[in-house]
Amino acid sequence: MESYDVIAGEDPGPLPADGSRDILLVGMDSRTDAQGNSLPKKLLKKFKAGKDEGENNTDTMILLHIPNDGSKAVAISLPRDSYVEIADGYGMHKLNSAYGRAKVVKARELREAGETDEKVIYRKSNQAGAKLLIKTVEELTGRKIDNYASVNLLGFYEITKAVGGVEVCLKQATQDDKSGADFPAGRQIISDVKALAFVRQRHGLPRGDLDRVVRQQVFMAGLARKVISAGTLSNPEKLSKLAEALKKSVVLNEGWDILDFAKQMSGLSGGQVQFTTIPVRGDITTPEDGMALEVDPQEVQDFIASLSGVGKKKVKDKPDPAHAQVTVSAMNGVGVTGLAAGVLEKLSSLGFKTGTTGDIPPQDVTVVKHAPGEQKFGQMVVDALPVSARLQEDKALGPGQVHVLIGADYPTDGGGHTVGGGSQTQGAVQQAQLRPAQQQQDDDDKPITADGIRCVY
Repeated sequence: MESYDVIAGEDPGPLPADGSRDILLVGMDSRTDAQGNSLPKKLLKKFKAGKDEGENNTDTMILLHIPNDGSKAVAISLPRDSYVEIADGYGMHKLNSAYGRAKVVKARELREAGETDEKVIYRKSNQAGAKLLIKTVEELTGRKIDNYASVNLLGFYEITKAVGGVEVCLKQATQDDKSGADFPAGRQIISDVKALAFVRQRHGLPRGDLDRVVRQQVFMAGLARKVISAGTLSNPEKLSKLAEALKKSVVLNEGWDILDFAKQMSGLSGGQVQFTTIPVRGDITTPEDGMALEVDPQEVQDFIASLSGVGKKKVKDKPDPAHAQVTVSAMNGVGVTGLAAGVLEKLSSLGFKTGTTGDIPPQDVTVVKHAPGEQKFGQMVVDALPVSARLQEDKALGPGQVHVLIGADYPTDGGGHTVGGGSQTQGAVQQAQLRPAQQQQDDDDKPITADGIRCVY
């Protein structure tokens, strides 16, 4: 299997010192195989690959976060349009451009130095691209990348064929000429070219690239489910077949024994493999890169740390006059008696107006919902909570209203918030009569896991 020297330092072993193994998974829109050989035009036409001006970009980036206790594996999507500081002085740009920027510079340097072997240029320039992407992701997430794997169009095609296809579900029929997507609504099994179209489509989706990220997550969840349920990771023959598909177009960091790693992961169940996305603040217009997604590195780092209890989120603990503009209601999705009331009591002490409390079905992730155009009010509440909650717009909320949907990631001791007992505000002790739409937890709030099939756009 092709490998690059892109990870600084020695392999951290099965239990990295920082509390988790963090693996950067990258999907390349490349028209070559792992050795740099051009793919046949007939195959590229089959892939609907189109022009190759974007092949230096990394269209898919996922941080696979595995706490040392082995309790779960969380695949965290890093949207390609995230507007971040590219490492080594490249400035603010979209995250997916990091790889290509370093690759182009390194290729030019090699040619100017007299290198004429295109195979050498290909390998060394791609290695430079991977190194810069890894460094940029490390600075964005605050995590040390322990392993790296990239797969291109051919690799994705071969892997889906090797496992016999993956089951997915669509909320509505969709058709897109650019990606080749043409799917009916409902559950269906897809592989090879259809699978490629499924994860590449972004045109015609309600939220564009963010919905494509969700597509990629549910597909990977289905792939993990297929591999786990079929016993592939513990079956030498099946694992060897998958490994053959990987060899054709997957690049790993040097020294990583991926088969040994697969065996270590074989004990995970579908419910222990989760998929999520880093917090994003919304669309922004950039000086050079057009429209991009605004992200806050500190929010990203707090969010990832909360997934394995690594480090503690900094919480604002002083009253702010601006908080009086916000009325907060809390919904308990954990089952700990008095938790929602305790959350409101603490927020009240910080100057927020308190609304009502209520119970919702269990959920893994804490979500803060705000009214349209009032993301700043939602962020005020997130900053005051001891967990890196996910921000979400809710058209059902009125001006100044914010709802906190408490998930299992919320500290059971309230993170310093009073839980049960003590004086409670009048709003905190009122049990809300929620509208039916609020009583039923929307599927989109639930984490994507390899334990079931989520219908998406």
